Amino acid sequence: MTYSRADYEQAAAVIRQRSDLKPAVGLVLGSGLGTLADTLDDRTVIAYDDIPGWPRSTVHGHSGQLVVGKLEGCPVVAQQGRAHFYEGYTAQQITFPIRVMKLLGVETVILTNAAGGLNTDYQVGDLMLLNDHINFVGMAGNNPLIGPNDESFGPRFLGMAQTYDRELRQKALSVAADAGITLHEGTYICLAGPNFETPAEIRMLRTIGGDAVGMSTVHEVLVARHAGMRVMAYSGITNVAIDSVDTELEASHEEVLDAGKVLVPRLSTILRGVLRSLV
Repeated sequence: MTYSRADYEQAAAVIRQRSDLKPAVGLVLGSGLGTLADTLDDRTVIAYDDIPGWPRSTVHGHSGQLVVGKLEGCPVVAQQGRAHFYEGYTAQQITFPIRVMKLLGVETVILTNAAGGLNTDYQVGDLMLLNDHINFVGMAGNNPLIGPNDESFGPRFLGMAQTYDRELRQKALSVAADAGITLHEGTYICLAGPNFETPAEIRMLRTIGGDAVGMSTVHEVLVARHAGMRVMAYSGITNVAIDSVDTELEASHEEVLDAGKVLVPRLSTILRGVLRSLV
């Protein structure tokens, strides 16, 4: 499915009608992490169903609401839940909200996701700051930038060497260190899902340099960078990847949601510190 600029403008107009706040930062909150949006001041809550073109979340742990408000004095628009490729959405549908955020005035996008820990130093409850990614879904031909290019959003060909904003990463690491929170930096690998990885796949993903693996985020990152927005992203390590067939362990979405409850306070501390620097 492809969208015209008019489609994005229509969605942005609906949001402006509900809130006169002009957001500078967009938050995309993944599985189990959406409760962070409940802490916004001066909140306006808009159901995804009320925004034309906006993809609906169908996964437990994704509330399906857009929240406009302030966090640490910074005007933000926050997605409580996102759409995924495995739900049957196209890459263009998944990233529809990012271009709408751009039209609303968002200059910085901060994304979060729940991920499996590939790096053997990672534990459930840890946070990883993305400094790079490997996009297997894109390599398979599912890229949101495929098709006619809208030059009003960004260039036909997008460089990816400076994807995750260095200044924002340094600020996040500093805030985490001051708060005594372990914040790793690493490479995120995006797979299509919805199944979790086999032990053989886990071993392969480690071999090629992955530190965490999940089923989201990268499409949105591509579109945000295409539109010239600064990008920062976090993985909450919600399960440790299983690399052996000789085990009774099995990954589940329930453990992902449970771990998210532990991660939210730590993530909130870091994000608040970063946002204070943007005000």
